[in-house]
Amino acid sequence: MLVSDTLTRMEGCGVKLDIDHATDLPVYEQERAQDEAGVPGVIRDSSIPSRIADEEIVVKVHAWAMNPADAMVQDIALPFIKYPLILGEDITGTVESVGSAAATKFQPGDRILGLALGAAVAKPEQGAFQDYVILDYNMACKIPDTLSFTDASVFPLCIATAAQGLFSKEYLGLPFPSTTTAPNSTGKSILIWGGSSGVGSNAIQLCKAAGFEVVTTCSARNAEYVKDLGADKVFDYTDKDVIDQVVTELDKGECIGILQAAGEPSPSCQVAHKSKQTLRVAASNPVPEGAAPEGVEAKMIFASGGAVIYHETNQATFAGYLPEALANGTYKVAPAPETVPTKGLEGIQEALDILKKGVSAKKLVTLAN
Repeated sequence: MLVSDTLTRMEGCGVKLDIDHATDLPVYEQERAQDEAGVPGVIRDSSIPSRIADEEIVVKVHAWAMNPADAMVQDIALPFIKYPLILGEDITGTVESVGSAAATKFQPGDRILGLALGAAVAKPEQGAFQDYVILDYNMACKIPDTLSFTDASVFPLCIATAAQGLFSKEYLGLPFPSTTTAPNSTGKSILIWGGSSGVGSNAIQLCKAAGFEVVTTCSARNAEYVKDLGADKVFDYTDKDVIDQVVTELDKGECIGILQAAGEPSPSCQVAHKSKQTLRVAASNPVPEGAAPEGVEAKMIFASGGAVIYHETNQATFAGYLPEALANGTYKVAPAPETVPTKGLEGIQEALDILKKGVSAKKLVTLAN
């Protein structure tokens, strides 16, 4: 039975309904709920909300991509996370219903990628790991027919994290990317530590689109991979002299700052400390007390929560640069998706278990049934 059928029957019985926007969707779906930390999620039936706000869209999921944050929240009871919840951030799918404000950008049938922030904003209906997801339309982006749902699913959280760290004034404050910006047109460089990671792969491309020379680190086996994304200078992070090598390279000219895209922030903080320039560090992971030497500013990037939805960086990236860059093919799928054998919500735990063992230069994806 569809929600609209149920509402019609209720109205016929004299029931008055206060509805922002009624959805024409099945009444029930399935979700993978995380009731507590330290245990696998549980698949169960759930009702689909019969109303959405003006700025919301309902998306039928075609693919979910996994992030380290999903594995961490599943295993560790973080103080700022409330259980039970629906995990997951990265989805692709088709728009099924739109609120009145969202209708200015999206229509039913649109193919989109989206960043689901349910766990961060304590709204289970906005968590990714379910059949239908409600998104704020500001966290969605249309994808061209030439881009598969599988490929597009690797983008949302990686792009949001990289963009916040790079372009937000709270972090490095770079100028926004554009499809018309000439390569290296600023004459300045930036260091991306961990260029083959999910955040790093996207940070490289965003920095090139903003006109910066990109210096990055990765393992020797991933050097060609990051060069293909646009990296200009690549250093092997396992080299015992890598800190000094990177500092020497950065100090040849003007460096705008450092994005620690993966791992502990200590290496980036060491580079900033040794450089003759004043370099800020934006880190994708927590910055422990004492990790940054005196005189070095290092901050963890927060790329989720209500404040991010309406941030100018998000608007400039998801609504400004990304749709055109995806449509003209200049923005590359990175990291490469790797689908797990099991489809549907059953396959999500399989993907998370693989992720916990460690992956490199790829992102695990589960396809919907």
